[in-house]
Amino acid sequence: MLKLLSPRLSLPCTYNCYHSPSSSIRLRVSRPAGSRFRVLYRHFSEPMSSSTVDAVGEPSSIASDSGNAVGNTPEADVLVQYIILRRDLIDSWPLGSIVTQGCHASVSAIWSHKDDAHTLDYCSLENINSMHKVTLEVKGEPQILNLSEKLTAAGIAHKLWIEQPENFPTCLATKPYPKSIVSSFFKKLKLCK
Repeated sequence: MLKLLSPRLSLPCTYNCYHSPSSSIRLRVSRPAGSRFRVLYRHFSEPMSSSTVDAVGEPSSIASDSGNAVGNTPEADVLVQYIILRRDLIDSWPLGSIVTQGCHASVSAIWSHKDDAHTLDYCSLENINSMHKVTLEVKGEPQILNLSEKLTAAGIAHKLWIEQPENFPTCLATKPYPKSIVSSFFKKLKLCK
């Protein structure tokens, strides 16, 4: 962590460099409380395959293109949360309402499984800025209920969001899982557009 003065405002700032799972370095600038200096994020997208220093200043190994460094999940088995929306509602509801429904289901699925190892890893400080979500769609209520039943039968933890006071299902979200475990349940679904 470097303590420097901001060149524009002469305010002390904190610069934190840290490694994200996508093999990039992020620089975060923090400002003193009460100042009007903006928080900035700088993203360097060049993949790195050599050693570097992590957020606490300790040497760490950064994954090569294969993504197999210690502590990293191989790209094919990345942690992912699936969110399934209903196409009939997408076509008839305001966009903001649909986004809100997906957010409700996503947060509920994560909070309901907050002590699960995959959820803890997905929401860890190292991964929080690089979450993987896949948003898909089904035609309507019968399809989302059918999908929920299949997931339940297979032991896949998820939240079927039931909107109140209307009392009907609007969307579904899984808890975070390795992609290899859950992707087969969603192969026939279309990306939400």
